[in-house]
Amino acid sequence: MSTDDPIQRELEALHALVQRLGDSQRRLHEENRSLRTSQEQLAGERATLLARNEQARSRVETMIQRLKALEHPGSTA
Repeated sequence: MSTDDPIQRELEALHALVQRLGDSQRRLHEENRSLRTSQEQLAGERATLLARNEQARSRVETMIQRLKALEHPGSTA
């Protein structure tokens, strides 16, 4: 509905700008939601890996203690 009226053209331009801004806001909102979901998932994976690493470290330390006890049969372990 374009006319030669400068005010009408400016209103149409502003309307188009508001539409683009709204589209950008929706896209950014969705992207932010997706990134937060990914961040939560990665934090959970990290916690799992840290726990597994701690378990492995504990098992290795236990094996080292057992090997030391075998080297020195008179000590308690």
